[in-house]
Amino acid sequence: MLTRLCFYEVVDDITTAVETFCPGIVSCADILAIAAEISVTLAGGRSWNVLLGRRDSRTANQDGTSALPTPFETLSEITKKFTDVGLDTTDLVALSGAHTFGRAQCRFFSGRLNNFDGAGNPDPTLNTTYLETLRQTCPEGGNENTLTDLDPTTPNDFDKNYYTNLQNNRGLLQSDQELFSTSGAATIDIVNRFAASQSDFFDSFAQSMINMGNISPLTGTNGEIRTNCRRIN
Repeated sequence: MLTRLCFYEVVDDITTAVETFCPGIVSCADILAIAAEISVTLAGGRSWNVLLGRRDSRTANQDGTSALPTPFETLSEITKKFTDVGLDTTDLVALSGAHTFGRAQCRFFSGRLNNFDGAGNPDPTLNTTYLETLRQTCPEGGNENTLTDLDPTTPNDFDKNYYTNLQNNRGLLQSDQELFSTSGAATIDIVNRFAASQSDFFDSFAQSMINMGNISPLTGTNGEIRTNCRRIN
């Protein structure tokens, strides 16, 4: 997985190359959307038609990030954030499947390992063998920035194993495992469906990526085409 600095450098290189041939035409928003699709296909996933024509915002709004799901939220909290932007339960489960590859720092899940309930106990939804593995990788008092595979089985492949991991209580993040371990949740049947059919997961993921890409994009004369994706023009 790319570090944040390396990620920006890759985007910078793409932007520079695009600006050389068609200056002021392709937005950073479109570059990121295309890069996401290419990353999935290179890792073994299915391609989808990336809708283009987005423009970049002229402002930065740190407060707006509160609308993004976090690894520490309950299923009901995450579900509300999805429905607030017009995405449904299938979108939630399908897009969470992006955690079939990539890494997470210890600080995003270490609270599950030792004192999840405030009484010194781990998250009861964690597979006990997986728990001990994670404790070795992320010991108490250790480096909270240490990276761990989101998918312990096929960490670099885009496949359905994220969902079979959830069935075996091997979801790394709290927000992952709650899709399967929340009693009576509508997400459980969808997890089981995707675990049984990689094709079904791929089809749903592609459609959900398109749905997410259609959440209030700036188009036409709104926004701008940034020449540097790290800042406004």
